[in-house]
Amino acid sequence: MRHIAVTTLSMVAMLAACRAEAVRYKVDDDHTSVIFQVRHLFTKVNGRFDKFDGTIDFDPAHPEQAKVAGTIDAATINTNNAERDKHLRSDAFFDVAKFPKITFASGAVTDLDAGKQSGKMRGTLTIHGVERPVVLDVAFLGAGKDPYGNQRAGFSARTTVDRKDFGLTWNEALETGGVLVGDEVAIELSIEGIVPQ
Repeated sequence: MRHIAVTTLSMVAMLAACRAEAVRYKVDDDHTSVIFQVRHLFTKVNGRFDKFDGTIDFDPAHPEQAKVAGTIDAATINTNNAERDKHLRSDAFFDVAKFPKITFASGAVTDLDAGKQSGKMRGTLTIHGVERPVVLDVAFLGAGKDPYGNQRAGFSARTTVDRKDFGLTWNEALETGGVLVGDEVAIELSIEGIVPQ
């Protein structure tokens, strides 16, 4: 009985040690980008969000245990066109007065590729007040100290969503057939995290 108890305590201690190795990074908004791309007529328009925050709990030895939480200020959408951005903030699209935040909360990490340090992160994306499951193609880009002694790490994430799934349904029909704005939105994040001092 004593042997079982000692073994159990040892296992608990080992698990606690593994969890303790994960580092919490805060998203450094000065060195992070959140961009998207959607079809407009015959080409594609690029846009970005200028204000966001988040945390990443990550241990390179146990990437399957990674945890991510992020928030985007929807009103900071920026497509380099003031009138279009005003339209995107209106109740025709994001309705930022009613739904000011876009959020992501991670779930399981699967399909790990040790060589490429990549995998798939499942999670819940909330846009326009609507929650939907998404899968991100994610990668760990490395970690180390910057010239000022701050611990940093780099990550990337990509996914494609259907905007209609989130209630963003505005569109206009074209005389030639089809619609003005595409439904699929490609999202790409280039993230640099920093360990808060």
